[in-house]
Amino acid sequence: MRIMGHNWLAIIAAAIAIYLIEYVIFGMMMTGEQYMAMTGLTPESVDYGLARMPVGAVMPVLAAIGLSMAIKWRDKPGWIGGVTTALLVAILFVFPTSLYSYVYGGHSEQFVAINLAHFLVCYAAAGAILGAWK
Repeated sequence: MRIMGHNWLAIIAAAIAIYLIEYVIFGMMMTGEQYMAMTGLTPESVDYGLARMPVGAVMPVLAAIGLSMAIKWRDKPGWIGGVTTALLVAILFVFPTSLYSYVYGGHSEQFVAINLAHFLVCYAAAGAILGAWK
């Protein structure tokens, strides 16, 4: 199923892969207390309501759409081209943007390292899916 030259099934699969990897890293491999300590949050500062939860599904979808566009523009077919493009996007755009929370916020060096690894793994997986799936 293509819309404007993009395979939307691949985009959905890439978004799901990103979401699942993020769940494993941030939901299973660390506790809420560890996450709060590394990000400078406190239980009082966190809204534990479910109102924001749907936004969590939007971010991987937008990332997958953006990666699909970047892979198409770069015109490097195949999973290796997809992974390479996605890693470039992660290193040159996504990770520097996330550093704002370290420079101006409460994120620790440990969280910065985990976040970099998270972006590299998520974007590599999504890039492989998008690059390989014609």
